[in-house]
Amino acid sequence: MLSALKNARGASSDFDLNPEIALPEGRKLREAAVLIAIVPGDDPQVILTKRASGMKHHPGQIAFPGGKVDATDADARAAALREAQEEIGLPPEQVEILGQLPDHETVTGFTVTPFVGLVHGDFQPVSEPGEVSEVFQVPLPHVLNKDRFTIEHRRWQGKKRFYFIVPWGPYYIWGATARMLRNLAGGVNEN
Repeated sequence: MLSALKNARGASSDFDLNPEIALPEGRKLREAAVLIAIVPGDDPQVILTKRASGMKHHPGQIAFPGGKVDATDADARAAALREAQEEIGLPPEQVEILGQLPDHETVTGFTVTPFVGLVHGDFQPVSEPGEVSEVFQVPLPHVLNKDRFTIEHRRWQGKKRFYFIVPWGPYYIWGATARMLRNLAGGVNEN
């Protein structure tokens, strides 16, 4: 896992698998940050959320705890920790940040900085119902295995758009979340 943090080669994008789709001209990206929270142990797990259906961006999708960087945040790392506390009740003092992955640009206009952190001590998630409908865990070995990732496509804005998926049980983990997990698995800028 740490090798992925050390060997990351550059930013990724929702456009990586779709070179025929032009990047919007004059786009203004909003800064966001997420926490890839790992619960250590004999069977290490990654904490994920299912976003509430009423959310403006990515409703009902699987995501890491995270969100926009606010003016009151010291930096993106502080935003990721703040959002994790707000969304799933994870106290920042229980998180040891191991590093960060390259930024990821989403088709919805965000540049997301993913931070990888270990969760220390007992932690029982408490979801913020306005933002998170469910908190669940996926085995870390599952998302570190690049063979578990596949590419699918959907029509989006009249065009076929390709994206990564890494399903787990009933959860369809796709898009930016799957891409950042693939980056964690060592697949940065590999198609």
